[in-house]
Amino acid sequence: MHDMGEHHIVALCVLKGGYKFFADLLDYIKALNRNSDKSVPLTVDFIRLKSYSNDESTNSVKVIGGDELSALSGKVCMNIETDIVETGKTMQTLLSILNGYTPKMVKVVSLLVKRTPRSSGYRPDYTGFEIPDKFVVGYALDYNEYFRDLSVSAYKMFSNFRTASYH
Repeated sequence: MHDMGEHHIVALCVLKGGYKFFADLLDYIKALNRNSDKSVPLTVDFIRLKSYSNDESTNSVKVIGGDELSALSGKVCMNIETDIVETGKTMQTLLSILNGYTPKMVKVVSLLVKRTPRSSGYRPDYTGFEIPDKFVVGYALDYNEYFRDLSVSAYKMFSNFRTASYH
C-alpha cells in the first residue's frame, strides 16, 4: 500500500489458482484502509491464464478473458499472481500484455515462488513464500481441478509477506 501511494489501484486476479489468496489479500487491504487516515480506492478485475496440463508446464501461455484490460491505461495495477511463480515465463508474458495497455505502474504479488533451475530469473515485486521445486496443491492451487478446497490460515501468511528487495 505504501509503495503504490494514494493512487486508484486496479487489483487484477489471475484465475483460477489465485482466487483464494486474492480474496484474503483484499480483505487484508480493506482492513488497512479502515485502520488508516487515508483510504486507497480499489477496484478489481480478473484474468485467466493457462500454462499447465496435469502437473507439467506446456511452455505456452493461453490468456482467457481480459476484454476490459484497456481500463488499465494510466492506472496503477496490482497484478496478483496469487498462486505460484515457477519459471516466470507466464508472468513475463502477462506483463508484456498488460504493458501494451500503458498502465501507470504494475506491481506483481505472488503467494509462492518456486526455487527451480528452470527459472527465467523473473522475481515478483512482493512474495509470500519461497518453496522447493515440488508440485503443490491446496488454497486454490489444483491438480486437474482437484484439491483447490484444501485450506490454510491466510491471516498468518501476511505476517511473512515481504518485498522482493529483501530476498
